[in-house]
This record gives sequence, structure tokens and C-alpha cells, in this order.
Amino acid sequence: MIEIKGFLETSFVDWQGKLCSVLFLPHCNFRCPYCHNHSLVFHPEQYSSIPLEDILSRLQSFKDWIDGVCITGGEPTLDVNLPTLIREIKRHGFLVKLDTNGSHPRMLEVLMETQRIDFISMDVKAPLDAFSYRRSTGLSVDLNPILRSIEILKQGGVEYEFRMTVVPELHKMEDVRRLGEQLKAGPRFILQNFNPENPLDPSLKNTVPYDAKVLKAMEKEVQEMI
Repeated sequence: MIEIKGFLETSFVDWQGKLCSVLFLPHCNFRCPYCHNHSLVFHPEQYSSIPLEDILSRLQSFKDWIDGVCITGGEPTLDVNLPTLIREIKRHGFLVKLDTNGSHPRMLEVLMETQRIDFISMDVKAPLDAFSYRRSTGLSVDLNPILRSIEILKQGGVEYEFRMTVVPELHKMEDVRRLGEQLKAGPRFILQNFNPENPLDPSLKNTVPYDAKVLKAMEKEVQEMI
């Protein structure tokens, strides 16, 4: 059965407009230098696995006041048991949101075809070229699955958003504009500010994030690219 390495009972920030619980799954196929969940990637064994039965029991006590469950990581689509996990959560009456890097489009198709998912948030790491993606993910990435996942989401069938974490050391404002022009996702393209507190690359701890107002203005600009 699927390994669950973290359980946040309530969150106001992981699903816009909803109060949700959050499940953290281990492992990831990217090595983003700004990742703040890198211990789940490199040392998942340091976390105890939480039995799904315990989580479902706890969720039942929240049933009257949380909207759903967000599944994040790590990269959840790496686990072949993800559809089973989602089915169990939905069987207990909760909406389900998935956070993903979009590297496994077939898993997205399966979840959408079987109507097992209510919202997908895809992190798009950089403008859609090999050099930019390599800088932002820490390794060479085949962009074809990423492009396929973007296409799948834009075809509809489930609510979705694209997110970009903007890191001054890696992304200039022109990079954000370029991705906005490539996605043409309108208000579904969300910008997130970099948090320097605990990045995978320790040198980024000294990086000052973009001013929040500047980033919000840029988000407005790219959301008008449709």
C-alpha cells in the first residue's frame, strides 16, 4: 500500500478557497534547488509511515468542516498506488486535490478518466525549454511529458491551475513572461514566491525573494496572456 509520510490536519493555503487536510508522499524525480520538502525526497526513511486507516479515521472527525484533501510530496504520481489512495479518500466523502510536477501524464489521464480527482495543481518550473528546465529542476528533463500534461489539463475535464515558484537566482521577470506566453492559461496561472528558509541548495538561503507587490503585478500581467 502507499506510503504516507506526513499528515497536516488543516490548511488554509494548499487549496485556494477551501479548507483541507494535506497528505505528504515521499520521493521525487526532480531535484529543484529551491525545494523545501527535500527531506521527503532524500531521506523518507526518517519519517514514520502513517497508516491510511488512522488518517481516514481522523478525517471522519473533520467531515463537517473541511472541504477535501490535498495530496502532495515529493511527487505523488510516482506511486502506482495513487489511484487506490484517492479512491479511498473519495469513498469517505472528501474532494481530492493533487499537486504534481506533470512528469507522468498517463497517471493524470487515468485519474481524470476514472473521475477520481477534483482539482490538479501542476507546478511548471520554468519556461518550456531544456536549458531553463534543467536549471530549475537540477537535472535534464524530457519536456515531452511536461508538454503532454499541460495539454491534458487544458483540454478540460477537471479543475486545474499551473503554478510557478519564482526564484530570483533562477527566474528573471522575462522568464515569467515567456512562460506566461507559452501557457496562455489566463487566471489559472499562479505565481508563488520563493521561500529561502530551507532550500535544497543551501546557497539559496541568502537569496532575497521578489517583492510581493512586484510579483503580484507580474501575475496580473501573465494572467492577461490568453
